[in-house]
Amino acid sequence: MKGLILKLKQELEIRNFSRQTVKSYVFAVEKFLKFSEEIGLNENSVKNYIQKILEQKNPSTVSQNLSAIEFFFDKVLHQKIKIPHPKRNKPLPTILTIEEVKRLIKATSNIKHNLIIRLLYGCGLRVGEIINLKKQDVNFNESLIHIKMAKGRKDRYVNIPKSLKGELENYCKLNKGEILFPSNRGGKLTTATIRKIIKKRRILKKMFILTH
Repeated sequence: MKGLILKLKQELEIRNFSRQTVKSYVFAVEKFLKFSEEIGLNENSVKNYIQKILEQKNPSTVSQNLSAIEFFFDKVLHQKIKIPHPKRNKPLPTILTIEEVKRLIKATSNIKHNLIIRLLYGCGLRVGEIINLKKQDVNFNESLIHIKMAKGRKDRYVNIPKSLKGELENYCKLNKGEILFPSNRGGKLTTATIRKIIKKRRILKKMFILTH
């Protein structure tokens, strides 16, 4: 199994897949390989596995796992499998009202946490984008933030809201490090840490940005 996983990582990495995608694909395939040890690697074993995990996971997650397994069969085993992806649930996202956002910001006294929340909402940033920001990515002269390797491995720019620019600039002057929002131990914050910041305000389920 170890050899197959190493081949999988190689196929993913030479195609320049993101680190997170490599990690998630490897995890999904490892789970499938353990499941199929006794019944073999074939289309039927994939169907049985997908049927099983559908009882435990949501259709979107199962579909992602299936994509990883399909890639494994195609690029590592050189076999084609044709299995329909489970129909995904499509609930409408619950979005904060303007008043709820104002209350959230007002309730957050920590300067760094306050700025993070305001960037998430005001600039439409994803959590993964926030934690990777560096001070050099913020251009106060042009009022722009450079988001590098965003979703789809594409760069993009977002405007800094006027209401946020002054405080963010002052924060950057006080922050002597390279990372815009470092952890207390140094280095980057984790996505889990930012989720905890929001969860403390008991509105994690409403903060639709965190699920994008």
